[in-house]
Amino acid sequence: MKQNKEKNRKRIVVKFGGSSLADHERILRAVTAVAKEAKKGTQIAVIVSAMGKTTDTLFHAAKNSSNGRLHKKDLDEILAMGERTSIRIIAAALKAQGVNSRYVDPHDPEWPIITDDLFSDANPILDTCYERAKQNVLPLVEDGVIPVIAGFVGRTKDNRVTTLGRGGSDTTAFILAKALEADELILVTDAEGIMSADPKVIDNPKRLPEIDVSTLVGLADSGTKFIHRKALRYKDASVKVRVIKHIHGDLNAEGTLIKGALSSDLDVELASPSPSLSITVVGKGVSESPQVIKELAETVKNHAELLGLSLNYDSMILYVSENSNSKLLLEKVHEVILNHEETLAMSVRKQLAFLKIKGVGLEQTPGLTGRISEALRVNCINIFGLMTITSSILLFVKWDEREKALNLVRNALRDDRKC
Repeated sequence: MKQNKEKNRKRIVVKFGGSSLADHERILRAVTAVAKEAKKGTQIAVIVSAMGKTTDTLFHAAKNSSNGRLHKKDLDEILAMGERTSIRIIAAALKAQGVNSRYVDPHDPEWPIITDDLFSDANPILDTCYERAKQNVLPLVEDGVIPVIAGFVGRTKDNRVTTLGRGGSDTTAFILAKALEADELILVTDAEGIMSADPKVIDNPKRLPEIDVSTLVGLADSGTKFIHRKALRYKDASVKVRVIKHIHGDLNAEGTLIKGALSSDLDVELASPSPSLSITVVGKGVSESPQVIKELAETVKNHAELLGLSLNYDSMILYVSENSNSKLLLEKVHEVILNHEETLAMSVRKQLAFLKIKGVGLEQTPGLTGRISEALRVNCINIFGLMTITSSILLFVKWDEREKALNLVRNALRDDRKC
């Protein structure tokens, strides 16, 4: 419950990406949209990126002038100047439109984002960030002042400037939206929202009205970084997030609603409460026959739950839940095999346990798959299937070894060795 919020008073956090501040026309459009909303009585906090390609310009100038020997601490001080310039321009422009505003700089006592000292890719110290945002930023918002805060930037406990790495401005926005108990976080970008494909790659992609964050992180894993996966780990389930395009100049424009939240910790679970089985289909050119793949998948769907699928040129493995219809399912799969020249035979392995390793830190932990495999190997537990997809690892072991495997994998995940 929002204890400090005035009854029926709307509160939002708005983050403007660099592309939406790339020139004076876009800046004016952004500022006008914020001022218009503020004059309705909405409480607003604004997060801004550096204007346009400012960060890239600063980075190349710093690197080239130092022959690449610049210390990361010094580089962060330089790169932070992009955002630190933006907040001054936006705050001044808001004042010019008759709105009470002030910028919040990393060296100000009110600064909320406190990080570790991993320069160029710093990690926010969340409890401290939430506490400082409530103590220092929330009173400004409640008093009708619009704080303009530098995204991408942090400060260590001993007052050294850091940068948060890829997706840093979104990270700041997610943290402040939760801390301020905002009704909504609005991310203003150069796209109509989250799209069905990258507009830089596909012509005329479709805007998605809404998307779950667990699905969105899958797009980030594939290289389509609408929002960087590091930032997504800071989205809280209670925070409503909407992505809109800057061109509309309206904070109420339609966009994409991002729902849900990610598990921030790596963990393993038994993904299916009952045993599973694997069906291996062999032949020649299996992967080049869409009809075979379709028929096999539909056959499974009609009789059981398809848990996973592995495919290469000459074979296909279907991981399926075991049930009372398993005998009939296997007969039906066999019929499909006999009806196609690409498929020759099948084999079945029963009584498998389906384990799922998940967590948004998965893709940021090099060597994790090897660590898990080694932990099982040295304890004589065989892996009968392993797949990685969208911040998860799917693993199949013997059903009667499931508890031992769960404990071994969980211990491997807690191993904090660095590569």
